[in-house]
Amino acid sequence: MTLRCLEPSGNGADRTRSQWGTAGSPEDQSPEAARLAKALRELSQTGWYWGSMTVNEAKEKLKEAPEGTFLIRDSSHSDYLLTISVKTSAGPTNLRIEYQDGKFRLDSIICVKSKLKQFDSVVHLIDYYVQMCKDKRTGPEAPRNGTVHLYLTKPLYTSAPTLQHFCRLSINKCTGTIRGLPLPTRLKDYLEEYKFQAKDKNVTLHRCNSILENKNKNKTKTNADRDILPLGVAVSPNLLP
Repeated sequence: MTLRCLEPSGNGADRTRSQWGTAGSPEDQSPEAARLAKALRELSQTGWYWGSMTVNEAKEKLKEAPEGTFLIRDSSHSDYLLTISVKTSAGPTNLRIEYQDGKFRLDSIICVKSKLKQFDSVVHLIDYYVQMCKDKRTGPEAPRNGTVHLYLTKPLYTSAPTLQHFCRLSINKCTGTIRGLPLPTRLKDYLEEYKFQAKDKNVTLHRCNSILENKNKNKTKTNADRDILPLGVAVSPNLLP
């Protein structure tokens, strides 16, 4: 997968808004808002969601990291929720995550947008591209035609995950049938929460409803997200699903 820079980055002076908002009530919950809230709760439990962070702050976090190290942060653009900041061969680079019709996908140039996979979950989107990079990468290649290669290989955690959490990840990678394991019900419940389930089930409802309302109004896009590098994605044919 390669990225092509379409225009220069802003100076990153404006701090991104928090995407989590305040808690809402179940009565405020539309089906689409509920799906979005679930996806954002899942992300909040991964350990590599950093919340409100400017491009300069992300750059500072990633500047000494190896290529492929990434984090997820909030986007301050009204039409986007999240941004991937990743260390590439050209240095820290940023790519928005698009949400539309209940699905997440990487932001991209029009000619390849229909070919990009869509996901119900941000976590599943990241897992997919991490695995794809692991399977497809054969060695470093020099960037061509103003592009840089995008590799997602290692998340940058906000803090060290617990051993309990790592055990849960390992078990979920090995089986898709947690209920069939010879374990106590309480432990099965914990394993099925995986890295996805948050404690407060209503924490994102207000924010999700606001996002959906703004998208439905079809507002003219502005350059509000001055703290990220606007990018198009040019996906190599052998990396397309």
